[in-house]
Amino acid sequence: MTGGLWLGYARVSTDDQELANQRAELTAAGCSRLFAEKITGTHRDRPELARLLDHLRSGDVVTVTRLDRLARSTRDLLDIAEQIQAAGAGLRSLAEPSDGKPCAVG
Repeated sequence: MTGGLWLGYARVSTDDQELANQRAELTAAGCSRLFAEKITGTHRDRPELARLLDHLRSGDVVTVTRLDRLARSTRDLLDIAEQIQAAGAGLRSLAEPSDGKPCAVG
């Protein structure tokens, strides 16, 4: 996947938690635009995630610090991954082992 944007998504579950660490990791990983929100993962309505998914273009890479920041369940992760794939984008988690390249979802 080349030629697209590296887009970061950060989420914390409570107002007491801070987004600063996730923002710093995503910026250091090369993300050019960040989407961040303070909202529990159990809420279906996550406006910043919806904005990120609407913003995706072919070749973009969605980057998260950990997969649990992106999805609230395995089913939710699969649904989000399908949306990312439909846009022609990739998914990268900084915490999960990889060869350093984003995966093409699907």
